[in-house]
Amino acid sequence: MKQKLIKFCGSMDIDYVGIAPPGPYTDIENKYGKKHEGDSTNRLNSDILDKMIYPELTLKDVKSVIVCLFPYYIGSIPGANLSKYAYSTDYHMIAQRKLHEIGVFLERQIENFNYKCFADNGPLNDRYMAHKAGLGFWGINNHIITERYGSYVFIGYIINNYQFEADTPLDRTCIKCYNCVRDCPGQCIRGDFTIDSTRCKSYITQKKGQLTVEEIATLRKNCLIWGCDVCQDVCPHNKGVQKTPIEDFKNNIKHNIEYWELANMSNREFLKHYKDRAFAWRGKGVLKRNYEILYENRK
Repeated sequence: MKQKLIKFCGSMDIDYVGIAPPGPYTDIENKYGKKHEGDSTNRLNSDILDKMIYPELTLKDVKSVIVCLFPYYIGSIPGANLSKYAYSTDYHMIAQRKLHEIGVFLERQIENFNYKCFADNGPLNDRYMAHKAGLGFWGINNHIITERYGSYVFIGYIINNYQFEADTPLDRTCIKCYNCVRDCPGQCIRGDFTIDSTRCKSYITQKKGQLTVEEIATLRKNCLIWGCDVCQDVCPHNKGVQKTPIEDFKNNIKHNIEYWELANMSNREFLKHYKDRAFAWRGKGVLKRNYEILYENRK
C-alpha cells in the first residue's frame, strides 16, 4: 500500500512523500516547551503542545502520518516586492486540495480509512513532521532542507488510521555556514536551530498596528513588503536547486503590488480581488503601511 501511495503522489508531481510514526513525539517538547531568555514566543501553552506531541488528540485511531512536500521555487523575479512563496495561488489551497485527493484515493484502497488533512493549519509541527518522515534535514535557519528543492518547500500531512511503515529521519543538518545568521535583517536566527520569530522580517511584515523603531529598521533592510527570503537566498543548500514540477505554482504569478493598487482599493475590494493569495488574509492595511515605511514619499 505504501508503494501505491508513493506512485499516486508521483502522478500528482509530489515526489517527496514519507511516513512519520503516530507518536507520541516527546522529543519535540525540548524544542518548543522551553523558553529562551527575553523571548516568550517559543514557549507554547499546554493544550497546543499536547496536540503537537499526541496526534491521537486530533484523530483517535491514528496509526501513521503521511507527510508530503510541495516545492514552489520558480526562480527569483527582478522587481518583486513579495516573498517567493507568495508569487502563486495561496499554497494552503493548493496543498489542501492535493492532500484531499490523496485521502480520497486511499479511501478507495483501504477499508474504513479515516483521515484528516492539514497544511500549515494543523496541530502538528509541519517541519518536525517532515523531518520525522525522512524528507529533509534541519537548517540553522529552522527550515527543513531537501536535496532536490532546498528549503523552498511547503509541507502538508495526513493524520490517518492505516499503519503505513514509518520512514527514518535523516541523520544530518545543514553545513552550518552561518550565512543566514549574519545576513538576517532582524537578527532573529540564534545559530542553535531556533529563532526569535518576533524579530523575523516576515513576521514584522504581517504584524498589525504600529511598528517599533527596531521593527521599522528591520523592514527597511530589503524591498519586500510581504515576507522575507534572505535566509533562504543566502543558503548554499539552495544554490542550483530544481524548480517546482507542480503546475499550480508556475501559473497565475503575481510578484509585485504597486502602491496605487493599495491606495485606490477598499479593503473589501482588495480581499475580493486577492482572495486566493497568501498575502490577502491580513488585508491591504499592513501592505500599505509597509510600502509607506519603505518609501516615505508614498504617504
